[in-house]
Amino acid sequence: MIRRSAAWLAGVLVVAGVLALIGYLVPGYTLFAVAGAALVLVVGLTVYEPVALPVLAMPALVVVERVGGGGLDLSMSDFALFGAFWLALVLAPRPYSRPMRSMLWLAAAYQVATLFTVLVNPYLANTVEWFHAWLSVGGALVVGWAVGRAGRARIGLTLFLAVCLAISVLTCLTALQQLAAGQTGPVYLEWPYAMHKNLIGSVVAFAALVAYARPWWVGWPPWFAQASFWICALAVLASQARQALVGLAVGVILITLRADPDRRRSKIILLAAIPAIYFVWGAVQEQLSEDNEFNSANQRLTWYEDAIDVWQRSPWFGMGLRWWTTDRTEFVFQPPNAELEMLSSAGVVGLAGFLVLFLGGLVVLWRIDPRFGTLAFSILLMRLIQGQFDLFWAAVVVSVPFAVIGVCLGAEDYARARQEARQRTGTSLPVDELRSVQEMVAR
Repeated sequence: MIRRSAAWLAGVLVVAGVLALIGYLVPGYTLFAVAGAALVLVVGLTVYEPVALPVLAMPALVVVERVGGGGLDLSMSDFALFGAFWLALVLAPRPYSRPMRSMLWLAAAYQVATLFTVLVNPYLANTVEWFHAWLSVGGALVVGWAVGRAGRARIGLTLFLAVCLAISVLTCLTALQQLAAGQTGPVYLEWPYAMHKNLIGSVVAFAALVAYARPWWVGWPPWFAQASFWICALAVLASQARQALVGLAVGVILITLRADPDRRRSKIILLAAIPAIYFVWGAVQEQLSEDNEFNSANQRLTWYEDAIDVWQRSPWFGMGLRWWTTDRTEFVFQPPNAELEMLSSAGVVGLAGFLVLFLGGLVVLWRIDPRFGTLAFSILLMRLIQGQFDLFWAAVVVSVPFAVIGVCLGAEDYARARQEARQRTGTSLPVDELRSVQEMVAR
């Protein structure tokens, strides 16, 4: 008892000392004081809840505002993911489930395949992007796992959805303002930070799919999930991001048609999803028939040809990751297609690793319990479809789907552990916000 009291007293004194130091630094060193206060907050939350930072990182994953400067210029998404990854790696429940280990091995296979282009093309951006790709895939999986496996899937995905709803509302309001002014073009947000239409569409499409899936373990009431889905879907339409609309339509069709052990889904939604794909197809065909070589569709065809030209200069290992930022060629565009980007950046070897990661991931996720696997599978497929028509390796649009996949895998293992514990202890184990599969089926 004395030892415990002494520990509490020492902790209080340390916190008081740190707070006093922060107060002293505020007048002349505001930035350091804010950083110190944030560190104290993170430490305090982590003591209370070991996965507090991974949970708080979930909404930050969609924030592309830049932080730092000079040699440190990261998006808030990368910054939050980097910090949460290390705490998740150390403090998240172990061991990883078999599907989680499989996903991490697939991510490692991709890293090995792209390591060849790093060695063949030794320049800084190449090396940095190699580590960044691991953080966006493997790091996001680990952070999502920490949230789901600790039983915090509901709050983590709710925070993520809340930020996406805010973006969606802003997008819809901006679209209404443009329509009132006689403008029918896509929406580009400038506040609270700049977002391109394709980024808006992709991010809110992820949120729309999560809301539409509404797995039972998130505990959302139907009215909230349905309202969230339609608000986010309207934002996708307002953004006019066609690749996001196609990806969302395919994801909705998949979730609707795959058997759900917990609910029956109305097929009426297919009356909107299928025409959406047809509408995008018609719009693309119309642009291709125009004489304007700089419209979206024709410009992409030009970029496809140029990307193949770049790939042919180094067919096996490519010109290096993010070659378009380094003046290694006369071209300065990122290929708007996942496979062409991989071929030009990492060659045939890198493309093989990419296909292993995504096709292997789809196989792994399809085989797990549909209560958890359907959302994980559909969001990975959505990202792959989006990447056929737009930039693929961009921080937010890669890390978000893999973080959601990690949450699904963690939630599945958490439900399994709870079910096993209840079988051992009978009804004496309290029920928390994430009920076991057995309990849910029995309702």
